Amino acid sequence: MSAAVCPAILVAAPASGQGKTTVASALARLHARAGRRVRAFKCGPDFLDSHWLALATGQPVHNLDLWMTGEDDARVRLHAAAAESDLIVVEGVMGLFDGEPSAADLAQRFGLPVLAVIDASAMAGTFGALAFGLQHFRPGLPWAGVLANRVASERHAQMLQDALVGDGTRTDSFFLGAVMHDAAFSLPERHLGLTVASEIPDALARLDAAADALAATPLGQMDAAALARWSVSFEAPPARTAQAPSLAGKTIAVAKDAAFCFIYPANLDVLRTLGAELVFFSPLADDPLPPCDAVWLPGGYPELHATSLAESTACRAGLSAHVTAGRPLWAECGGMMLLFDTLVTLEGETHAMWDLLPGMVAMQKRLAALGLQRLTLPAGALRGHTFHYSRCETTLEPVRRTEPASGGASGAGEAMYRSGSVQASYFHAWFASSPSATASLFLPGGTD
Repeated sequence: MSAAVCPAILVAAPASGQGKTTVASALARLHARAGRRVRAFKCGPDFLDSHWLALATGQPVHNLDLWMTGEDDARVRLHAAAAESDLIVVEGVMGLFDGEPSAADLAQRFGLPVLAVIDASAMAGTFGALAFGLQHFRPGLPWAGVLANRVASERHAQMLQDALVGDGTRTDSFFLGAVMHDAAFSLPERHLGLTVASEIPDALARLDAAADALAATPLGQMDAAALARWSVSFEAPPARTAQAPSLAGKTIAVAKDAAFCFIYPANLDVLRTLGAELVFFSPLADDPLPPCDAVWLPGGYPELHATSLAESTACRAGLSAHVTAGRPLWAECGGMMLLFDTLVTLEGETHAMWDLLPGMVAMQKRLAALGLQRLTLPAGALRGHTFHYSRCETTLEPVRRTEPASGGASGAGEAMYRSGSVQASYFHAWFASSPSATASLFLPGGTD
């Protein structure tokens, strides 16, 4: 297998909230509209930004993280994308150098040119200092240029561009244009991040408006020949060992709707590679549980739909019968919240949930946990992350705990609970990190 060459760009920023997702999605949408084959990726463990990137490209969006997904997995996905694409867009995470590993680490590891998006709404000359610092803070960082976002006027844009060259003693940081502030393409947010694109009726119109705005900039006016200057050679990955089909003959029912939407497409791929047949159902629509051998309740926003979920009696009865029969159920974060006796919203409203785990879960204003985590099971160690604003109170004792990727005090990770055939945790797993451990979550007694 030979190397694959394709133009690629990593869209980064000095901090969160600068407009990375808007610019990355607009860039992908602009070139997809022009008939180019565009693949997008999200740096880090985030679920929400990927929904917008998928809408922009019409293609699945996978995550890249040198710890959670691993360098080998990232290499495989980037090589495959490069072999069939005209452009690869990778959206960074937080600030360019934030986190271990950071977006900058990913850019350097794979030679991805960095496009810095800076919210310039409240600055002028300092724009040049920020751009210079991002470009030169780490020697050898591949650099594409800088884009000013949320700019007030053409005069403001000129001031920002002039700030890049300063007194003439610095290297030009490659000004790629200014995007004016416009509510027409703002992406709405809530407590876990951006609102899921599928919940916004005019989501595609917002992306088209952002793409139109980007089309007026030097960045948006780059054609295929201009994009070639960002070409990256992605070396072929080593051959992988075939996975044993340890879930062959098994049917796994996966909850999937607006309340349970935190699903990595790669996780579904892993389950299919292991031989499982996947069927989907909506607890929010009160779908009956499909005939299945195991159930996966992924994360999402049950707290936003507590009233409807409390009234989903048919789905609840099917899930209860499934557990009574001793069939496995794996629940992550929001999926686990559904299973407790009660859920208390941020407004203090109490809702009866599904009584498959004793106790209650309550929303709070403060972030309860955030970070990369490892869950060690007898069949292997799963990597993943945690990110939630709720806390649970239960009489159950944890059967095990995750370990923070960065280390820390004993017991600092997330609890994993077991009640009969139910296993649950706030931990979001990246299934490809250990297919054998993944399979054990969906087999009777598999994690004993």
